[in-house]
Amino acid sequence: MNNRQLFLLVSFIVLLSLAVWTYFWHDAVAFFILVLPFVYMGIADMVQTRQSIKRNFPLFGRLRYVFEDMRPKIQQYFVESDTDGAPINRNERSVIYQRAKKQIDTIPFGTQLDVYAEGYEWITHSIAPKDFHKMDHHPRVRFGGEKCTQPYDMSVLNVSAMSFGSLSQNAIEALNLGAKIGGFAHNTGEGGLSPHHLKHGGDIIWQIGTGYFGARSEDGAFSDTAFQQNATRPSVKMIEIKLSQGAKPGHGGILPAAKNTPEIAAIRLVKPGTTVFSPPFHSAFTTPIELIKFIEKLRALSGGKPVGFKLCIGRKSEFLSICKAMVQMNSYPDFITIDGGEGGTGAAPPEFSNFVGMPLLDALAFADDALTGFNIRHKMKMIASGKVLTGFHIVRAMALGADTCNSARAMMMALGCIQALECNKNTCPTGVATQNPALMKGLVIDDKKVRVANYHKNTVESFVELIAAAGLDHPDKINRSHVYRRVFMNLVKNYEEIFPTIPTGSLLEGGDAPFDYEEHLKRASAEVFEIA
Repeated sequence: MNNRQLFLLVSFIVLLSLAVWTYFWHDAVAFFILVLPFVYMGIADMVQTRQSIKRNFPLFGRLRYVFEDMRPKIQQYFVESDTDGAPINRNERSVIYQRAKKQIDTIPFGTQLDVYAEGYEWITHSIAPKDFHKMDHHPRVRFGGEKCTQPYDMSVLNVSAMSFGSLSQNAIEALNLGAKIGGFAHNTGEGGLSPHHLKHGGDIIWQIGTGYFGARSEDGAFSDTAFQQNATRPSVKMIEIKLSQGAKPGHGGILPAAKNTPEIAAIRLVKPGTTVFSPPFHSAFTTPIELIKFIEKLRALSGGKPVGFKLCIGRKSEFLSICKAMVQMNSYPDFITIDGGEGGTGAAPPEFSNFVGMPLLDALAFADDALTGFNIRHKMKMIASGKVLTGFHIVRAMALGADTCNSARAMMMALGCIQALECNKNTCPTGVATQNPALMKGLVIDDKKVRVANYHKNTVESFVELIAAAGLDHPDKINRSHVYRRVFMNLVKNYEEIFPTIPTGSLLEGGDAPFDYEEHLKRASAEVFEIA
């Protein structure tokens, strides 16, 4: 029995009791006055479409909003410690909700952050800022190298990889419709290209993980035929090969058995009701050179669409090995997605989530420097993924080399996620991360698609307004000197000082490699990922 059925049953019993009371005692006026408003509120909760919690938990769900309103308003903007279990602080969470709902996202009393705390960051503004109103409010970046015949112009902010299975079908459809409304891309995650991704025609980045879901034979091997059938669909704009993800790099994806419904199992070609563990590494290639050849193969099979790979940086020598393979073969991916070690997921071992993988800012700076050092940075684009929530986060990522950004958490919160931390239990109360039909119904697609589009539009406009304030008229003019960080109480440095760029071509053979790259270069080879 779901929550709606339970409420209807309770309401029927209450009304029946009222009728009996009235018939025998003729004194039900007080009882009627007390009970009827609650019955009315419960029915109103069930039929409304804007609040998933109230829709899924009629009447009782209102308690959440009561407690939320009881909290002092200014407390929303306090930064919470990362040790308290909150994935996103209240300041950022409030901004996301307000932008998704098109509410006022200004705050009173100025800065609510401790500007003298270590780690506080800011962007420098200009005495001669640009006119925000005359700038492009929806900047796009062209993806597609020399060998790409179907380039794609992508927004600076897009939906990061989240699989159908991890998310509900309603959540997937709302994200895709939001992407279609706002003109941005929707990454499928490694769980395969489902009918829910394709139903509404929003732009798709199809991610190919180690399980090759949607592109595999029955024995789990990569299938050229299955891949080509899906990759050539009009709504699929780019292909992303997932080497690793920030939440659990080196581990492989996990689909809990409770979420593995017959529909999902059919899409993935696995047995329903079982926990699905994706392999930690690909079977279609084993060396850096084979990876580059695999990229070429997928580009050809897709009809010339942009193909790239996603990874969380681990051993620096292995990324340098891929760079060496690119140079040796004179062949390049169209893009590289850098996922920070702080990236999220619905299910991951805590040690992997907390202690494995390079954080996003360090990884972006290293990857940008490595590509520059091999003089191939201009051959491809770079996407940043990992707790990108606000316009400032986009600026910060671009300062370290990103061309565009992906966001997962913020998009989930635009859908109505309240950080209940039930993602791995199939009991998400808002219907976002569950396959339970009773909970899924709480997420109304027609309402949430608009909120996703609103969040994207308002955040991108905030980003454009920030770079205008910095005196820049285009995102590609952002560099490391524009962002500052308080390193210690009495020491402030910009990103160029914290992450100094290396000279172009310095990592090529015969180049003057920085001393801290020398050992990594010695261990890097185009033939193998790691020299013992």
